[in-house]
Amino acid sequence: MSTTQPIRDKKQISELSNYYLDRGQIRNHLLIVLSVHTALRISDILRLTWDDVYDFDNSRVRKSITIAEKKTKKAKTIALHQQIIKALTVYAQVSKKRVPLFLNKRTGKAISRTQAYRIIRTAAEKLQFQARVSCHSLRKTFGYHAWKSGVSPVIIMDIYNHSSLATTRRYLGVTQDDKNAVYVGLNLIG
Repeated sequence: MSTTQPIRDKKQISELSNYYLDRGQIRNHLLIVLSVHTALRISDILRLTWDDVYDFDNSRVRKSITIAEKKTKKAKTIALHQQIIKALTVYAQVSKKRVPLFLNKRTGKAISRTQAYRIIRTAAEKLQFQARVSCHSLRKTFGYHAWKSGVSPVIIMDIYNHSSLATTRRYLGVTQDDKNAVYVGLNLIG
C-alpha cells in the first residue's frame, strides 16, 4: 500500500480548492479548504455540525472551533483561517441549518469517509495530479507547508497530537530536495 504525500505545490492546493468552487459545489470546496487549513483527520471534519462553526445567536461564522478528537479523545481549539471563514460564509448562504456541516441530502446525515475521499480524489484526477491524493494528504499538506514556512516541528507535532517527532517527520514528507536546500542555502561564513 502506498503512502500518501502532502501536496507540496501551493498552486496545486489552490487548483484543488477551486475545482469545486468553480463548479458551484460549495460543500465540496469547503471540505478541501477546511481539511488543508486545520490538519484535522477526516473523521473529525465529518463530525462537525453547523453549531460547531456558526454562532446562530449572533448570525455569524465563529472565529474558532473546539472539538474533542475522535482518535485521541483530546480537546482541541482551532482558530479558523480567513479562507475557512470565507468558505463558510458562502456556504451559509445555501445551507445554514442545525445539521451536519457536510450533509448528505439523501440520508440526512454527514457524508461518509468514502464519499469525502471520492470528492478529493475526483478533483485531483480531473486536475491530473501525478501524486496520489487522499483525505490524509490534505492533513499532511498543512504540516508540510507550516514546516516550510518556518514553524517548529515541535509545534506541528503538538497540532497533530502526535506522540513522537518521528511520526511528525513522516507526515512532513521531507525529501532529499528539502535537505539539499538546507545544505546549499545556509550561509554560515560571512
